[in-house]
Amino acid sequence: MSILTFKGGVHPYDGKELSKDVAVRKILPEGELVFPVSQHIGAPAKPVVEVGERVLKGQLIAGADGFVSANIHSSVSGTVKKIEKRLVPNGSKVLSIIIENDNLYEEYNYGPNNEPWSKDTIRKAVKDCGVVGLGGACFPTHVKLTPKDDKSIDYVIVNAAECEPYITSDYRRLVEQPSEVIEGLKIVLKLFENAKGVIAVENNKPDVIENLKKLTEKEDKISVAELKTKYPQGSERHIIYAVTKRKINSSMLPADAGCIVDNVDTIYNIYRAVKFNKPLTERIVTVSGDGINSPCNLEVPFGTSHAQLVKEAGGMDENVEKIISGGPMMGQAMFSLEVPVIKGSSALLAFKQDEISRATMTNCLNCGKCAMVCPEGLICAKLAHAADANDMEAFVKMHGMECIECGTCNYNCPANRNITQSVRTMKRKVQAARRKG
Repeated sequence: MSILTFKGGVHPYDGKELSKDVAVRKILPEGELVFPVSQHIGAPAKPVVEVGERVLKGQLIAGADGFVSANIHSSVSGTVKKIEKRLVPNGSKVLSIIIENDNLYEEYNYGPNNEPWSKDTIRKAVKDCGVVGLGGACFPTHVKLTPKDDKSIDYVIVNAAECEPYITSDYRRLVEQPSEVIEGLKIVLKLFENAKGVIAVENNKPDVIENLKKLTEKEDKISVAELKTKYPQGSERHIIYAVTKRKINSSMLPADAGCIVDNVDTIYNIYRAVKFNKPLTERIVTVSGDGINSPCNLEVPFGTSHAQLVKEAGGMDENVEKIISGGPMMGQAMFSLEVPVIKGSSALLAFKQDEISRATMTNCLNCGKCAMVCPEGLICAKLAHAADANDMEAFVKMHGMECIECGTCNYNCPANRNITQSVRTMKRKVQAARRKG
């Protein structure tokens, strides 16, 4: 099979060698745990526990408020100490449930889901267990698995690109638990009778590709697609194009192109939810960067402080200048480690040099290098000029709303201009104006 890709993109140093060969290690949280009620796209969950109440590991502590929302479960047993606003990784304060860990880890027993599973059973289990997209967006998975017409879906794509530099959590899941991921894909395929499954992996993971092909060689409806290693290959639009040659835009959902796309760990947690009724209470987090003493991959209960992750990774170099939650291309700078690991926390990265703040910004050179690498084919510099001039009409006419905010323009800009931030800000203004009508 040919190597699949898309037009544009960049090849940043990936840094994955720091942690890719480090097996996942489970950790137990220390002290109090913080569970924000908004860890997903959609309406925040509503607390269903009270201060002073004892809860068990896996127990529902905040219920989904509407269809586009997600349940939240405790990752430990313990006592609810407070319900108040707390800081989260993006720097905002969110209503949170604070639980004091009693270190007993007594589990709430939901019992298994007995086969055969109907479509309703599968979707209900995914919803009840609070499964969301773990590739970054945290969109409630039960919503994604409920398109208008099941028969219109002909591709279920497992996004195993993991194109962000340094992050190796999906790689480790595929190395250590590939069979469970395949079983999760088979469960999703039960929902869509006309669909075939594709596990799409970047070709910098040849061991994973080879093993997945062996494990799926007798599966008529499942294949493994080899993707070119390039950022942002894991973008939903671009992995769909690479695999199917179908294009979607900002006004469309993947289902409009006959596709369902889910991240590796999302598929793994669909398997756990449907087969065992196991709520989403933990995830693999890569702790890496040249400022981390012992880069690693940790299985972390939600609510655990990022400060503990640094401790588990042997500490941090005293000369660290920048800490990021997520990947270096689309992640968010962190100003405190005293924030909880939440459903969207894929990585904690620490670097000795903050190359962005050290760089000197100059005037746009009109060189076109940003447009050369834009995966959406946008003229990024002109969009930034329109955004900086607050020219909403010009911005929309130049298709600014199609920007996926991947940061390739910033990466390739010799003038060190923060194009992505300008475009992102204008997109939010356009969205706000449209809501007002």
